[in-house]
Amino acid sequence: MGRRARDRRRQQQRAEPGGGGGDRAGWAGGYPEIVKENELFERYYRELGIVPAGEWGPFMAALREPLPATLRITGYRSHAKEILHTLKEKYFKELQDLEVDGQKVEMPQSLSWYPEELAWHTNLSRKILRKSPQLEKFHQFLVSETECGNISRQEAVSMIPPLLLNVNPHHKILDMCAAPGSKTAQLIEMLHADMNVPFPEGFVIANDVDNKRCYLLVHQAKRLNSPCIMVVNHDASSIPNLQIDVNGRKEILFYDRILCDVPCSGDGTMRKNIDVWKKWTTQNSLQLHGLQLRIATRGVEQLAEGGRMVYSTCSLNPIENEAVIASLLEKSQGALELADVSSELPGLKRMPGITSWKVMLKDGQWFEEWKDVPSNRQTQIRPTMFPVKDEEKLKAMNLERCLRILPHHQNTGGFFVAVLIKKSPMPWNKRPPKVHQKLPQRTGHTEVTAANSDNGSECIAEEPSLAENEESKKMQELQNSDTEKSKKEGVCGPPPSKKMKLFGFKEDPFVFLPEDDPLFLPIQKFYALDPAFPKMNLLTRTQEGKKRQLYMVSKELRNVLLNNSEKMKVINTGIKVWSRNSDGEQFGCAFRLAQEGIYTLYPFIHARIVNVCIEDVKILLTEENPFLSKFSSETQKKVKDMAMGSIVLKYEPDSEKPDDLQCPIVLCGWQGKTSLRAFVPKNERLHYLRMMGVEVFKAKRKEEESENKTEEVERRLAQTEEGMDVEDKDHDLVTKMEAEIGEESPCTPVESSAMEVENKIEDLDQSSKNINSHVNQESKDTDMGNVKD
Repeated sequence: MGRRARDRRRQQQRAEPGGGGGDRAGWAGGYPEIVKENELFERYYRELGIVPAGEWGPFMAALREPLPATLRITGYRSHAKEILHTLKEKYFKELQDLEVDGQKVEMPQSLSWYPEELAWHTNLSRKILRKSPQLEKFHQFLVSETECGNISRQEAVSMIPPLLLNVNPHHKILDMCAAPGSKTAQLIEMLHADMNVPFPEGFVIANDVDNKRCYLLVHQAKRLNSPCIMVVNHDASSIPNLQIDVNGRKEILFYDRILCDVPCSGDGTMRKNIDVWKKWTTQNSLQLHGLQLRIATRGVEQLAEGGRMVYSTCSLNPIENEAVIASLLEKSQGALELADVSSELPGLKRMPGITSWKVMLKDGQWFEEWKDVPSNRQTQIRPTMFPVKDEEKLKAMNLERCLRILPHHQNTGGFFVAVLIKKSPMPWNKRPPKVHQKLPQRTGHTEVTAANSDNGSECIAEEPSLAENEESKKMQELQNSDTEKSKKEGVCGPPPSKKMKLFGFKEDPFVFLPEDDPLFLPIQKFYALDPAFPKMNLLTRTQEGKKRQLYMVSKELRNVLLNNSEKMKVINTGIKVWSRNSDGEQFGCAFRLAQEGIYTLYPFIHARIVNVCIEDVKILLTEENPFLSKFSSETQKKVKDMAMGSIVLKYEPDSEKPDDLQCPIVLCGWQGKTSLRAFVPKNERLHYLRMMGVEVFKAKRKEEESENKTEEVERRLAQTEEGMDVEDKDHDLVTKMEAEIGEESPCTPVESSAMEVENKIEDLDQSSKNINSHVNQESKDTDMGNVKD
């Protein structure tokens, strides 16, 4: 029916004057250009006065201009400085005097307020990028480095909330509405500020309500190869309290830092989401206010005393911003305060929060106070949407400490940020919940089953109801009788107890290896693992049959997994550290090292390490299976008496050779009888070559032309290794969702044995399941406005 309807539409367009016939004028017939005008939008924001006097013209002009592309260099990798050096000294220099179609190309600029020049913005469009070989090389560099996780494409204003969280490596962090994951990636980087510590004490739990977006979140987080990230799938407004084992007793987990980047109407994103121009009405904000308030309330309930929560939206509307914060502060009765962050991020131009605003319906009718709202409008407009009238209370709230970013000030999108500090328990939670419970001794095989759509469980909500005024009491009665109705009316306070609704793909279990598992002993002996190696943190994703992959999580995430399997839907956690290799069994160890987890494993490995020079690294990364005779004499001597099998290849920079690469590299390799090869994903391999000054743009094309010659190698590897990761299952889905990144397959046959040749049929099958999975009511309610970076 869809095809027939399209055919009829095309016939109608050809028949209409000016249609897409004949000379194909109006090639995009039926899709007229969106007019960037909205009278109601201008009327609303002019009246509220959020834009300083005399700046309305530049403000609107900026909204009509395309948003500059921005990128961020990941800050926790030891070679972040090398990437920055390559960008500035090679790619940016090539653009200095470049002209395209008679116009000089505008140079990328660093964001003045982002630390250490690790964030940049550019006005280069995709159309321009394809018009020049130099620009195409720059574009390929960005695509490849993004796949490796060394560069993240992220809107400038979206980088602000994680910076204001002031994360330290020991912090327990909750990202409540995390997808697609750019802010989550920043949080992971901050945990790994010291790369000499493979397992930071802190962790990130990244949540999203949309099952499909959770897999995109996994894809983003996996590029950073951290054992300290867990992706879960819950409604943020009722995300369950988690428990952890503290000296044999169960205690509620409270987070040191919470990022609360809530779904919003997204009118700050008009520069990149031009549909907002025609769809914007005040109704969007009125419908989202209640949801935003419930999510923020749930966040502060789970925040530890002294902890910091950042509330943010990509909206300029005070109904979604100051109104939510004011209501939260009022109901907290002094338990919360707004932090003064005026001295943080110097160079960032910001406007203070406002203390007075009005509410407008989509028909243009204004209301200044709740008492003015007629009864037939009281389901659309709620008391929490209005500013506090008590002058003393209003002054004590310090709403001016909120930040509003206006697009014309620094050529960005619009954004709002508020930083909250929790000084004491919330008034409805003064007495901590009693969960003290002796834990049974865990022995033998320990399994944690991921929650799935077949076994929902009760969310913990121990907090007593919040004392409210008469209006709130009436709303509470409605809430008890009709939960859905109260959701729409924006009831604040602790979220109600409700059955946890879970949808989407049924995840494999997380099975931790027991202490006496015979699988581990050959691995420990083969690689001479340090006695301090945390083997209890190893897990698999299968209950029966051979274990094909071994993953690792941090001790703290293991604690969370073991104590919350029945109430939490875990999508993914852990990094792959070993993969089964049938050929390896004859050499004493059936498991080879995985590049994904090598930087975590390396500090514990004391055998099978080969130090190589930079010329050896180039050979390893440019040739498929080079003979030992091609390597330096030192390397040949080191591997001569070494048994065949998986090895570690380590490059240490030489300070006396400043022109060489000045950051260490650790690669997984395989020593054969007469050859030595590296098992490294394609984009990571290209990354290292670029860092060493090797031109890879032409080599990349030659490689694509020669792929047919390696089909036999791929077939052989596919027979020996058939394991799949969770991210393998949803690879096709992620590729479709992330159009900017999905320009190339991440692996070539050369290193496919390091990344496992996926079972394509199963991939498509599982992707289909994910795409067709049901999304819960929250995502439906916010479909019109859930705009996030």
